[in-house]
Amino acid sequence: MNVVGESVAGRGFSVLDAFEGAPDTLRLTDITRRTGLPLPTALRMVRELVAWGGLERATDGSYRLGTRIRALGAAAPCPRGLLDAALPALRALTARTGGHADVAVPADGTALCLVTGERLPLHATAAGKILLAHGHGRPATAVRHTPYTLTAPGALGAQLTRIRETGLAEGHEEYRLGELSLAAPVSRAGLTVAAVTVTTGTGTPRLRLAPAVREAAAAIGRALDAPPRATARP
Repeated sequence: MNVVGESVAGRGFSVLDAFEGAPDTLRLTDITRRTGLPLPTALRMVRELVAWGGLERATDGSYRLGTRIRALGAAAPCPRGLLDAALPALRALTARTGGHADVAVPADGTALCLVTGERLPLHATAAGKILLAHGHGRPATAVRHTPYTLTAPGALGAQLTRIRETGLAEGHEEYRLGELSLAAPVSRAGLTVAAVTVTTGTGTPRLRLAPAVREAAAAIGRALDAPPRATARP
């Protein structure tokens, strides 16, 4: 149960909170179970959030976070500078690989993608594993998203050690079937602050993706470490 408060705003926030750590979409019954709200109240909150743009209704009648929430997340002050620095490298990575490129930061036990606003599980995605390997968060290893999700703590720990050694993480159908993701750490002043990731179909050769992801991460790190440009005086 995750009811934030008894006010209208509190009930609306509790509906949005229900999507944290959840699958991509939730049905109304899932939302009522996660929030503890009565069904009529949950339905009213959901409809208001859909009208505002905070939620979207899928074709099967379930709900997912809407573009309004993603836009607000991307506009947050702290990650905004990172996203601005990363965009040139992300565009180049997308063009080079044909996949979807993003940069993710740790956020409340998830990997928050700054381009899409999506929250990814740490233990089941390449971006999340990069963050875990460098001390950001703890894995929710009890959650299995596909038959290929790694849930054994010992096996995941060994994988994180290899990630720290190689500087590269892979997620092969561990979060979504048919998807392959690779990620590399983004460093600022010698500390890992984010993960750059690219997601493609499983048929994409890994050897083609790895150099591109590493180069994108290095380019973003250089952009973050670059001294600010002096403002020209009038």
